[in-house]
Amino acid sequence: MLNEPRRGEDLRRRTKQFALRIIQLYCAVRGDDAASVMGRQLLRSGTSVGAQYREACRARSTAEFVSKIESASQELDETGYWLELLVESGLVPNLRLDELQQEVNELLAIFVASARTAKGEGEGKG
Repeated sequence: MLNEPRRGEDLRRRTKQFALRIIQLYCAVRGDDAASVMGRQLLRSGTSVGAQYREACRARSTAEFVSKIESASQELDETGYWLELLVESGLVPNLRLDELQQEVNELLAIFVASARTAKGEGEGKG
């Protein structure tokens, strides 16, 4: 399909931009022990998404692609968790993280749909 390479490049750029935003957030929130611990976890999971996606793009089989894209999904879900904790603990205002959380949700939906499509599933559970 002609749009697949372009979509892949768009997602490469998008996941890289996401990682850069996570790095900026990490630099802004590190401080006390709780913020430092959560920030490191956020940094690790949030920057891993793009790396996992790039590995999925280089997959040698459908099974390998699914494995890597599901790993990226897990990292996104974990990143969303750390974002929620930063807000709910009062360390970061909700408004500051709304766009990042939205990006987590959108990328997660794309990756879950990609894994399901690769597995040949319709609306079934993945």
